Amino acid sequence: MAKVDYSFLEFSSNLQRYLSYYPINEFEFFYESIGISYDEINGFLPRGKFFLSEDFSSYDVACALWEFGFPWEKLGVLCKEKDSVFTRSVSEVNECLLRFKEYEFDGIMIIGVCLAFPFVFRRECELRGEVEALFDVLRTVFLDYELVKFVDGNVDAWFDVCRKIRVFYDLGCARGNMGELLGRSKNVLLEYTEEMLVKKVEFFRKLDVPKEEIGLFLLSKTDVFEFDLESRCFSVVGILKYFGLEIEKLKSIKKNYPYVLGRNKIANLPHVVRSLGLNEWFFDRMTNGDHNLLGTYVIGSPDEDLDTCYTEYLIKIDSLRLPAHALCKLNFLHSIGFGETKLTTKALTTMNGSSAKLQDRFNFLLSCGIAFPNLCKMIFRRPKILDQKIELLDQKVKYFCGDMGYSLQSLDEFPAFLNYDLDTRIKPRYRFHMWLIENNLCKKKYAFTNIISSSEKRFIALIYRMHPAAPKKWLASFYKNPGDSIL
Repeated sequence: MAKVDYSFLEFSSNLQRYLSYYPINEFEFFYESIGISYDEINGFLPRGKFFLSEDFSSYDVACALWEFGFPWEKLGVLCKEKDSVFTRSVSEVNECLLRFKEYEFDGIMIIGVCLAFPFVFRRECELRGEVEALFDVLRTVFLDYELVKFVDGNVDAWFDVCRKIRVFYDLGCARGNMGELLGRSKNVLLEYTEEMLVKKVEFFRKLDVPKEEIGLFLLSKTDVFEFDLESRCFSVVGILKYFGLEIEKLKSIKKNYPYVLGRNKIANLPHVVRSLGLNEWFFDRMTNGDHNLLGTYVIGSPDEDLDTCYTEYLIKIDSLRLPAHALCKLNFLHSIGFGETKLTTKALTTMNGSSAKLQDRFNFLLSCGIAFPNLCKMIFRRPKILDQKIELLDQKVKYFCGDMGYSLQSLDEFPAFLNYDLDTRIKPRYRFHMWLIENNLCKKKYAFTNIISSSEKRFIALIYRMHPAAPKKWLASFYKNPGDSIL
């Protein structure tokens, strides 16, 4: 309105003239009214259309759902689903709703199910069996195990219960008997919030075990939901002993994984055992009857595995220019399994970047196929590998495994490779190495790590021993940059 020229007599005509050039998009108001946030609206707007009269299909479907009893402001939940209900005709929507009633659910229960599981409206034939299986599960929980007696008869209550069921449904925990499991554990659906259920699921998902096994475990050992899995501290050696790890394995861990030792927060326990390669052992212990150990464990004494150097470093952090930034990075290291020890603070002082960027780079290297324990060890040996942008890491991993033909296991053994410049160090030296081989000048075998890691002076001495003319060829045809420092 501020853009319209105002005058008492001509305002009406000015407004009409303005709107003829800049029409109000009625679809924006429609989608915002059904619960789509303003920032997301552009993804739903039809191209080249401004008025509902140009395309009544979505509006008609919304009206049909509202007449059935769906809250108007919650219809946006259905709109966000791939091949959503808004791509269907009103007759198709009514047909679906009638079919859902065949499962002996009343209208409010159906609305709760549809809002929590929007895929039930999708067209794909292969989903028909999945939808039927879902309603069979829900009928077992709602009716056979009488959950209906404990839920208030309103849409919000049923939507809340169905969202909790969705948490376990998405885990795929033996959907054939999922109804029985949920029915016997219906107290979980009634006593805990969705947020609490999600937190417990996320805790065990970090163990990197099959997600369906996590669902079965949680529904069969419901007392786990009472455990404090966030704020408690634990000693790494102490909790492994408590869970019965053999003495010889403990000795091996102390020798090979010193950066994991010390104390940590219980919220980081899954990644601690995963960084030791013990995640499956740990989960097996809990599923086989020892899950209560997770709830009853306490640190033996106030001084158990307490690193005084680490506590002194925490005091120093307060005097830094950006203490919160340093603490976030420290928490990142703890979250991937590093203990509260001097070794962790040493790694922290050499790492650059925010905790979010460090996490993104860590996740990327995991997605490349590097095993979790190996990646943690690589970071311990060369913390600065996480200083680089994902694009650079991607290029180096691809060159290492593709052009150079080495395996990721070789990268585990030589993490410093990721620290060197690809164009000025890695590529020219490797190409020269291949030239030496092609010209039969490599009379003596040497490790590929020497090709990359040697300083310029040592590298020239190395190739001179192969052939006196090799340095001249290197400098003339391959050498690019006098700088030979690690990034």
